[in-house]
Amino acid sequence: MTHHSDTMQACLDACLHCYRTCLGMASNHCLEVGGRHVEPEHFRLMLACAEACRASAQLMLIGSPVHRHQCGACAEICAACARSCEEVGGMEACVAACRSCAEQCRAMAA
Repeated sequence: MTHHSDTMQACLDACLHCYRTCLGMASNHCLEVGGRHVEPEHFRLMLACAEACRASAQLMLIGSPVHRHQCGACAEICAACARSCEEVGGMEACVAACRSCAEQCRAMAA
């Protein structure tokens, strides 16, 4: 396995984990808890983060050369989502998944 494929596999794993975590937390935690968890800006950001992660994973899986651009955008969205989830509170799993994905996507986009 080459270094490139190790890097891509790590990014792919981080994207899929973040996708599952954000979508799951939005659907099963935020909607149940309510309050700040369902404020439009926060909730939309969580859904955007999940979708950016899914799209990044898909582009890597199909071998599209534009995956680096998507990963760059995904890193920004994940970083913003991590900040938002941290501010809302009680979302440590999401914060951790977003930070990890942002880091892996930054490396992939470089």
